[in-house]
Amino acid sequence: MSESAATTVHEAYAFACMRCGYGWEQAYEIEHHVDGADNDFVIYKADGERVPSPLSRPTCTNCGGHVVRIMRAGRVSTVQQLLRKPKSTRPATEGDGAREGEAVAATGEPTGAGHHWHLSDLLHPFHRK
Repeated sequence: MSESAATTVHEAYAFACMRCGYGWEQAYEIEHHVDGADNDFVIYKADGERVPSPLSRPTCTNCGGHVVRIMRAGRVSTVQQLLRKPKSTRPATEGDGAREGEAVAATGEPTGAGHHWHLSDLLHPFHRK
């Protein structure tokens, strides 16, 4: 059985675990193949390693749960930027130290560290005031 040459596309997705609230993003190389019997199949690679399709049964990289929301790429990083924006656009005041401490307590990490976000952080921009 021979294979034709693969066509590779690059796609990225954002994920949010509905169990633990962890958020992350991942880029994929998706190779489209046709086998000797003219059947199409795809191979997903992340960081050069073959991985299962993230669309079939995504798994939370934090808790191993399978109730994961898949979103377009940039959703987690957009929230990260939104959480940083108020801090960087307003003048510094004496109370900023306490506000920074609140941000660390709310996310579990200092703002700007990695791509780990809780579900509440991802949904915060959609809450009504």
